[in-house]
Amino acid sequence: MNLVAEIAISALIVIGSVFLLVGSIGLVKLPNLMMRLHAPTKSTTLGVGSILVASMLYFLFVAGKFSFHELSITIFLFLTAPITANFVAKAFLHTSDDVQQALPPSATAGVGWATFDPPRDDAKL
Repeated sequence: MNLVAEIAISALIVIGSVFLLVGSIGLVKLPNLMMRLHAPTKSTTLGVGSILVASMLYFLFVAGKFSFHELSITIFLFLTAPITANFVAKAFLHTSDDVQQALPPSATAGVGWATFDPPRDDAKL
């Protein structure tokens, strides 16, 4: 394996590890569920994706063949993580008693956000 491939693979592993560390810290330290959703869906997805790309490059340069397993895992990960976060956020908005704290800013008159139209205290909306 040549030096450029080793540097690229090492850089992808280090970058992926940093994203995983930041996402894990964000998952533990952020105060509520709506903020905690960003850590695993954004940074840890990029971290795992980076490590999987490094694995694909490693097997491409060492074994001389492309690994479809890592590619399929990467595609599955990037498709399912945002959908799962969306479902968790909607479930939180529909079931939580503390939903006023997590509400998005007011929309234009008469238009709600997505499928959730919460009861508000002020009658101006």
